[in-house]
Amino acid sequence: MSQKVLWSGRFSGTPDEGTIAFTSSLSVDAMLAWYDAVGSVAHAKMLIKQKIIPAADGEKIINGLRDIISLIEEDSFDLNETLEDVHTNIEFSLTESIGEAGGRLHTARSRNDQVATDFRMFMRDVVMDTAELLLVLQGALIEKAKLNINTVMPGFTHVQHAQPVSFGFHLMAHVFKIQRDVDRLLDSYKRLNVCPLGSAALAGSTYPIDRHMTAQLLGFDGPTQNAMDSVSDRDFALEYSFCAALIMDHLSSMSEELVLWSSQEFGFIEIADAYSTGSSIMPQKKNPDVAELIRGRTASVTGNLMTMLMLLKGLPLSYNRDLQEDKGAVIASYETVTSCLGMMAPMVSTIEVKKQRMLAATSQGFLNATDLADYLVTKGVPFRQAHEIVGNVVRHCINVNKRIDDLSTAELKKFSPKIGKEVKDFISVESCMNRRTSYGGTSPKSVDAQIDVAEEIAIGQVEFCDAERNRMVKVWNDLLRS
Repeated sequence: MSQKVLWSGRFSGTPDEGTIAFTSSLSVDAMLAWYDAVGSVAHAKMLIKQKIIPAADGEKIINGLRDIISLIEEDSFDLNETLEDVHTNIEFSLTESIGEAGGRLHTARSRNDQVATDFRMFMRDVVMDTAELLLVLQGALIEKAKLNINTVMPGFTHVQHAQPVSFGFHLMAHVFKIQRDVDRLLDSYKRLNVCPLGSAALAGSTYPIDRHMTAQLLGFDGPTQNAMDSVSDRDFALEYSFCAALIMDHLSSMSEELVLWSSQEFGFIEIADAYSTGSSIMPQKKNPDVAELIRGRTASVTGNLMTMLMLLKGLPLSYNRDLQEDKGAVIASYETVTSCLGMMAPMVSTIEVKKQRMLAATSQGFLNATDLADYLVTKGVPFRQAHEIVGNVVRHCINVNKRIDDLSTAELKKFSPKIGKEVKDFISVESCMNRRTSYGGTSPKSVDAQIDVAEEIAIGQVEFCDAERNRMVKVWNDLLRS
């Protein structure tokens, strides 16, 4: 019994094997092994400095933990599956290695604050990994947009032709969605980057610990403020779950467009062979399966968000074993999101844009109807009256199976004497697109400005991620090498 659980002293009997298996979290929290061992090094250093444990024992603990960290980094640390979690594995391995001194490591901490600290350390890397992959996708979209500032295509509302836009403009709409995703992640980082270690079970510690020291050693901005909140708080995990679900919603929207645009009915793009699959029976097929799978996997990430919301609903303070279930949902979202981002960026970079097909599609759906109304407004016609006049023009075109462009100036004059011969140039799709020079519009000049803004914001986001990565490398070097 004493070799299997850390809490055996209270019990006269042994737990059922089914109970051990049912309560084990090792299949999920094994990913926290490195963070757990590193966090324990910081804790041991603090215990030594505060003279809570003998310095000689503390040094044995630190050296033993360094050996374990090396094994973890080499992927050769053996986990005993009869032990209930990764924290128990590391503590038992340490005690077996250095003897009785290993039993002093858990002084002035509980598994509650230990787990919360490990999870936050892990989530810092999760946030950075996700943000960096988003920035790669954002860069791919921007580069494709630069090449297609003047590529005319139909803009849609309700999946109906609406107004002519550039393909670059359309791609920039996705860029700013992705940019907000990065902003949300990086904003959540300041709430994530506080240290629960030293909160103990829920009420703090009677030992003269220095929580600011352990927070600093582990690269946190500072300690958490309330011990009870510290061990029960999973807001940071829920925030990431939400961010992940919204990222997947954005990827799903993008995937839907790639699927539609690559169909014969649209023919706007061709997805590279590397990101397509074939049919087992129909030799002519080229299926956009990567995009479809990204769209499909949105469901599980949204489900994980619901799992987290329901998991935390109605939990009394402070720690409850329900919280063991948080890591599985968050890690599953992380793995899905990062794998999807890893596929989306190169898929976007390699799509072939069918510019002539996009332009040809603008001849359908009366995309220049709004511009004809705007033309009438320039001639002094109130917009609401102009709207009605153009509605009559469109109905006439439908009846005679013509486009607005096909009507002669004389035919158009029948609907309003204000129409002159210059109307033809005014309502060409290129002119319709190029005239939309308002801030955020689809004109080449406006799209150029959007690209400049997006790239400037991206530079700041990249600099934050790089600085944080470099800072944490220094933190770990200072902690583990000194």
